[in-house]
Amino acid sequence: MILKNDDLRYKNQGARHKAQATSNRMRGFLGLAVALLTTCFMFLGSLSSCNIYKFNQATIPDSIKTVKINITENRAQYLSPTLAQRLTERIRQKVIGQTKLSPSNDNPDWEISPTVTQYSFTTSAISNQQAATNRLTVGVHIILFDRKADEQKEFDVSRSFEFSASQSFQQAEAALMDEITRTITDEIFNKLFSNW
Repeated sequence: MILKNDDLRYKNQGARHKAQATSNRMRGFLGLAVALLTTCFMFLGSLSSCNIYKFNQATIPDSIKTVKINITENRAQYLSPTLAQRLTERIRQKVIGQTKLSPSNDNPDWEISPTVTQYSFTTSAISNQQAATNRLTVGVHIILFDRKADEQKEFDVSRSFEFSASQSFQQAEAALMDEITRTITDEIFNKLFSNW
């Protein structure tokens, strides 16, 4: 097929218009990307001016450098023989491992004192007039003493863990202990480092 000069000119103009439209879209996209990046940098700059730093999702005032995590007390009605010790170690590992706080026993900036206040077993589901599922509920009270601000904050965390009624309490406790210490520690960590 032979194209006339006018047809060729229109075809070339169409290609130019497509190229121009693509170029305009690219310029628009680049402008949007630059605007988003500028906004992000401005936001990050405003965070650093608030004297707060974030490290692995832990938000801490920048004046806080050292921490002491006291041994977990056990004041629950039912005493687990291993929970307090395991919880203490897990909290220490998470706080020291996931923040820039240094451990210190000598006048630390923060002192964290956990206490197990609840450790109880209840029936959570019944089938054919018998217990089908039981529940272990663990509650921990935390005291955070901030020496820099000379103030104390307190909060509670509580979680429940289901297990089959065919297991004894001792079997359930042994099977759930890793999950209990991990979950409760995560809850404590989030409470400690999300309110600044």
